[in-house]
Amino acid sequence: MVPVFWLSCAFVAYVYAGYPVLLILWARLAPRHAAAATTARLVPPVSIVIAARNEAARLAARLDNLLRLDYPSPRQIIVVSDGSTDDTLAVLSRYGRSIDLIDRPAGGKASALNAGVAVAKHDVLVFCDARQTFKVDALRELTAPFADPSIAAVTGELLLECEGPETGAATGRQRDTAADDCAIAEGVGMYWRYEKALRRLESRVGSTLGATGAVYALRRAAWRRLPDDTILDDVLAPMRCVLDGSRVIFNERAVAYEHQALDTHTEMRRKVRTLAGNWQILALEPRLMIPWRNPVWLQYVSHKVGRLLVPYALVAAMASSIALASRSIVYSGALILQCVLYLLGAYGAWSARRRQSLLARTARLAYAFVVMNASAVAGLAAFSLRRRVWR
Repeated sequence: MVPVFWLSCAFVAYVYAGYPVLLILWARLAPRHAAAATTARLVPPVSIVIAARNEAARLAARLDNLLRLDYPSPRQIIVVSDGSTDDTLAVLSRYGRSIDLIDRPAGGKASALNAGVAVAKHDVLVFCDARQTFKVDALRELTAPFADPSIAAVTGELLLECEGPETGAATGRQRDTAADDCAIAEGVGMYWRYEKALRRLESRVGSTLGATGAVYALRRAAWRRLPDDTILDDVLAPMRCVLDGSRVIFNERAVAYEHQALDTHTEMRRKVRTLAGNWQILALEPRLMIPWRNPVWLQYVSHKVGRLLVPYALVAAMASSIALASRSIVYSGALILQCVLYLLGAYGAWSARRRQSLLARTARLAYAFVVMNASAVAGLAAFSLRRRVWR
């Protein structure tokens, strides 16, 4: 059990701490080509694709936002109504020739995106969702890096409502959630900032691993039709660009705002879907696991695959700690620390807005950590169930 304990602890430590440290050191040595690429003021014509199902309540604000953006070049806005049964079509009819509407039976988001891209007129595709809005210069920042021919895709920065008061001010909303929802929101906000720091560093050393579905752009020539059952279009499409030898970069100046307040149920469901999608991508693109085929193999294994496997390393660490606790104070201490982590997570779920101390904030982060790893296990189960349905 001794090797199991040390290997599992080392694995978890590498994924969450060792890999970021490696990226920081790597980024200091890497050429600054990613940052230099964004200095060019390329403003190509763009085709904006939105897949929407029953989004009547949000679409008017979304389209008004896109039409008001500071962007001098032509923009084609394509909205694919994917089997909507609400007033989506009535809302869209008010925009006349300002948008290209595709009304189709429900087929899933990936299928809807394929349909939207099929009618795109321009060489740069921009993908976004109905519930977010762009900062006024987001399109300029999203397309500027395409001045570098080695770049095939650009992802922007999504600011969540739970990331701080400046986000709430930008979206004009007041956060008023239940206690446990506040806990998951604050924890997710901290985790999301950590995740974006990794994306920024990965972009510096080569390519970031996927994109943010709410704000990303792709060269039309780099688009490949997605399987209709694709869960994560915003990871599969960019990673195919990387496998083909191009780069995907993160430009934090291309900003989108997320208006939807987080709650535990929604966030858990989103994480399960995301992690099931990461398992699916491994099945769809096994080349990602071959070092000489994947230019960002180390990053991909450390970041994406590592996150999928951490829950099982945590279970192994707990089981081996229990078995070894009587042998040494090292193992008994490790067992106590793990118990404290999970108790903190439980306290984080309970405390929410009741406390604003450092302990409470740490507890809410522990709660988000537990939710994320539980979602990884549920994601594998969901993916396995989907595969049986596919067969």
